[in-house]
Amino acid sequence: MPPEPAETTPDAISRRTLLAAATFVPLSALLATAQTAPVLPPAQTKALSAFVDRLIPADELGAGALDAGVMNYIERALAGAYANRRAGLVEGLLALDDYARRKYGFVFSDLSADQRDAVIGAAETGSADGFANSSAFFASVRSLTMEGMFGDPFYGGNRNYAGWDLIRYPGPRLAVGPPEQAMKVEIKPVRMSARGGDHAR
Repeated sequence: MPPEPAETTPDAISRRTLLAAATFVPLSALLATAQTAPVLPPAQTKALSAFVDRLIPADELGAGALDAGVMNYIERALAGAYANRRAGLVEGLLALDDYARRKYGFVFSDLSADQRDAVIGAAETGSADGFANSSAFFASVRSLTMEGMFGDPFYGGNRNYAGWDLIRYPGPRLAVGPPEQAMKVEIKPVRMSARGGDHAR
């Protein structure tokens, strides 16, 4: 059984705080890579999924990172353009589980939502005892999550345009006419990838 929920701490990550910093998301030119084996070991995949889920959880504002396919994006990225980051990510996820186990007696994915938030907050601030380079690890996972949530769906994330809907980004377009440039006019979303076609499903 998972432990009892801990009190929410000031370090808890809020969805609104994360989205407030989403004004610019750098993206790499990734190629769609056919995968024949898991990119990460199962235990680390589970830990990463739990981490990503707490960074952008589903709520009344819309779909969360997992529903938006962020893990699919990360797996494709680590199998391709970000392959050189895989070992460091695995090392960080092992350290994350070790810290969670020391702090609460369970691996990260088995903690309550509040306890996960506390662990993530400690990692972000570098205050997680025994978790070396935790701030850099947090920044790396946050960056991957933001790319998968708000990037072009061509690269495997932003399923059903959930990320674009969340920040009210209407999608790529070559030109807009005068009616769409008027103040207080709702711009009709363009449901397609900048690479052409609908890759969001």
